[in-house]
Formats: sequence, structure tokens, C-alpha cells
Amino acid sequence: MKPLNYAMLKYFTTVEDACVDDVMEALKGEYSNFKAFTRDSMTSAIMTAEANGLLAETRFEMSSSNELKVYYCAPEEGAATINYYIKD
Repeated sequence: MKPLNYAMLKYFTTVEDACVDDVMEALKGEYSNFKAFTRDSMTSAIMTAEANGLLAETRFEMSSSNELKVYYCAPEEGAATINYYIKD
């Protein structure tokens, strides 16, 4: 099993774009018991990856509960870097 942050980054290489809720839904089967499997911790990790050039913001949307959902993608160069360092 990969560390949670690695699994999060690899997930972005498999989808067009996703928000933290999408990532949590996709990874909950294996990672929901991890201490860092919280919306705040995972949002922070995604934002760090974006600041480091691995992910990029794609769009914004308001949820039905009036929460801002920020979507990210792994652009070509970011995906190449993720896949180079994190093997399946």
C-alpha cells in the first residue's frame, strides 16, 4: 500500500480533474482509517502539490451545501513527474 499522499497524487493521473471530495470517495476503501484522511489534511496536501507544480486548478463550483469545491488536474508535466517517482 502506498502512503496516502502518493495515492492521492496517483489518483490525479487517472482522472481529467477532481476535487478533494472525489479523491476521498475514490480512496476511502483503503485509506479511510488513516489519521490524515480528513478533508482539511487532504486539501492541504493537494494545495501543496499545486504549489509545487504537480497539480493545477481547473475550475470552481459551489456544492449544494454552499461549500466551494476546487477542482485540480495533473497537467502533462506534473503527471510525468508523479509517474516517474511513484510507481504502480
